[in-house]
Amino acid sequence: MLATFLIGLREGLEAALVVGILVAYLRRLGRQDALPRMWAGVGLAIALALGIGAVLTFGAYSLTFEAQELIGGLLSLLAVGMVTWMIFWMQKAGRTMKATLESGLDRALSVGGLWALIAIGFVSVAREGIETTLLLWSMVQSFGDAPAALLGALLGLAGAVVIGWLLARGAVKLDLRRFFAWTSGFLVIVAAGVLAYAVMDLQEAGALPGPFTEAAPIDPTSGAVGTGWSAFPFGWAFDVTAVIPPDSVWATVLQATVGFMPRMTWMQVSAWTLYFVIVGIFFIRGIRSRKPTRDAATVPADPATSSLTQQGAA
Repeated sequence: MLATFLIGLREGLEAALVVGILVAYLRRLGRQDALPRMWAGVGLAIALALGIGAVLTFGAYSLTFEAQELIGGLLSLLAVGMVTWMIFWMQKAGRTMKATLESGLDRALSVGGLWALIAIGFVSVAREGIETTLLLWSMVQSFGDAPAALLGALLGLAGAVVIGWLLARGAVKLDLRRFFAWTSGFLVIVAAGVLAYAVMDLQEAGALPGPFTEAAPIDPTSGAVGTGWSAFPFGWAFDVTAVIPPDSVWATVLQATVGFMPRMTWMQVSAWTLYFVIVGIFFIRGIRSRKPTRDAATVPADPATSSLTQQGAA
């Protein structure tokens, strides 16, 4: 619930920031008449995200176990790819987000068509919506506790709406640069865990070699799949289920925060480690390279460093 709450809060606030920029710009231009069309696009984007979630949730019931695991693994890989792209996109394009959105809105207004404004609202929110849906679906499959996970996501989204509204009203100020930096770092860890879960799904489906296939190394003493260094690379890396039961609170917390499972394969551990190290290094380098100088800090042009109130009054 905590993990999905933070994801819902982070992704929801990003969407709220985008919508806030569009609404403030239309009001500044005196084009309140265009707001209903833009909101229609936002509503379509939300409906698309909900529709994808419903298809993923209910469409898998008629599939075989192997097919479910294969689709789940591939969609989890897609979610990891989208999250990774979003993390680095925010680092690179955050400073020009406002200008990019406003220029797109200018083009839509100049065209004057109904669909142009609907498309602006739709495209601005659809990416965050689809990304959030895939990530939450992958995490729900991993946790196996859909009600709590979905409740956490809904609370996070509701919190994002409230915070976005308070920012727009000037009732609260938030260092969005620091907020997105910390939550992006958290998403790196979450994405590593989702990647490890995707590997497990693909191994269970037989798409990757592992403990569930003929490639599994067998312990000659017990006759079970091997565990430890002797089982590398297609066996179990470790098995601490006797100490941390899979259905315990600790197992759930560790899996939700760092992607740790009481029993993991060598391919899972390798995928988690490689992703965390490689993406983490590039993420930290991006954070350091984006540190503002004293002069630049006096003119915050980045929407991720200024509040929605400042953007609306600009």
